[in-house]
Amino acid sequence: MIYPIVLYGSSVLREKCKDIVPGKIDVKSLSEDMFETMHNADGIGLAAPQIGISKRIFVVDGTSLDNEEMKNFKKVFINPKLVNESGESWGFDEGCLSIPGIREEVKRKNDIELSYFDVDWNERKEYFSGMQARVIQHEYDHIEGKLFIDYLSALKRKLIKNKLLEITKGNCDVNYNVE
Repeated sequence: MIYPIVLYGSSVLREKCKDIVPGKIDVKSLSEDMFETMHNADGIGLAAPQIGISKRIFVVDGTSLDNEEMKNFKKVFINPKLVNESGESWGFDEGCLSIPGIREEVKRKNDIELSYFDVDWNERKEYFSGMQARVIQHEYDHIEGKLFIDYLSALKRKLIKNKLLEITKGNCDVNYNVE
């Protein structure tokens, strides 16, 4: 099932999401729907708040990218906890399905350690680096109620203020359903 993507301005994007209790939500079905929604919108990551669900789950799939590091990177992260961020910070132009038409450079740490559950409720603890770490940090921010634009300087935010206002009104040109 393809969900509409929640746009910037919706309060659900600013909520710190609640953990998923095993057995209360069909995480396999939800994650399949999230992958389908994300692929329909040509994204590489999607967090539950972006489809209006304030729960700690996100999916990533970099297999469509022309990037060696991302070609086999497809995962579901349930109730993730960011254990550690380390390494050099590096900048990259990030975008977001919930903030269409805006891309800005965000600096993030190169290496992370993350604990989470997979769709079979197996507990995992893994290290990620580079682009994988960046995508995870971006999606993790979503379940913490944070957006990539929060990392921008006051000047940059002022420069995109009108674009953000138009997005809150639903005035954006996208090829996927939004709400």
